[in-house]
Amino acid sequence: MRLRTSFFAALVACLFLSTSVSAQKIATIDMERILTSITEYQDAQEQLDQLAAKWNQEINQQYDDIKGMYNKYQAEQVLLTEDQRTAREEEIVNKEKAVRELQRRRFGADGLLFERRQELVKPIQDAVYEAVENYSRARGYDFILDRASMPGIIFGSDAYDKTDDILRALQK
Repeated sequence: MRLRTSFFAALVACLFLSTSVSAQKIATIDMERILTSITEYQDAQEQLDQLAAKWNQEINQQYDDIKGMYNKYQAEQVLLTEDQRTAREEEIVNKEKAVRELQRRRFGADGLLFERRQELVKPIQDAVYEAVENYSRARGYDFILDRASMPGIIFGSDAYDKTDDILRALQK
């Protein structure tokens, strides 16, 4: 009886272990390399960089104007009446608030630059993600990891890197 119970327990353990130790197919890609190899992505990135530089220059110019206003106010402060000082201070503060608001509208989390990035880059990213998904389904991969965005991956064999396959799929 004891032998039968031990045999049954060993059989159940073997069945349990064999079902839970199924191999998972894993691959890696370098999303940064994929995106930078796409001409449309490079063009979009260049447009975004130019737009951001232009807007930064405008905002910096406005901050310089505010600094000039403040310096002028400091120099003339002793000659101004209390009402004139208050009016000038309010003018400077209001202009600074307006510039900060402009900066937030353009560069904030939901700002114009983010919206423009979505317009230009999102369709390209969607095409890449679709190519990765189609590749993984066609070849039975359970996981495809992005080497560029996963600092937790210390080492990955080049045999698992499918970046070139994805690039070929995108060129079709």
